[in-house]
Amino acid sequence: MVIVHVFVDVKPDDVEAFKAASTANAKGSIQEPGIARFDVVQDIENPTQFILVEVYRTAEAPAKHKETSHYQTWRDTVAPMMNSPRRTIKLQNIHPDDSGWG
Repeated sequence: MVIVHVFVDVKPDDVEAFKAASTANAKGSIQEPGIARFDVVQDIENPTQFILVEVYRTAEAPAKHKETSHYQTWRDTVAPMMNSPRRTIKLQNIHPDDSGWG
């Protein structure tokens, strides 16, 4: 599994539009065979801060996701809503069964 966290700082006036565009993207994303999970989460104390939590089944799935129309629509729609460029980190899952934890 490949886990991607995308950190987004949204302009205050665009929060609701960002949420609508991002949940539409998430609905399309979870239909992709390479995506195990796709969450849009919002900071409770600072509601202009979001994290997209994307869990991919394979190393190739993130690139395939970026080829979809729902991703491209999201990317183009939300770009002007951001205070700064989004930041992404890629992680790998360390599963207890793979590391000798019980």
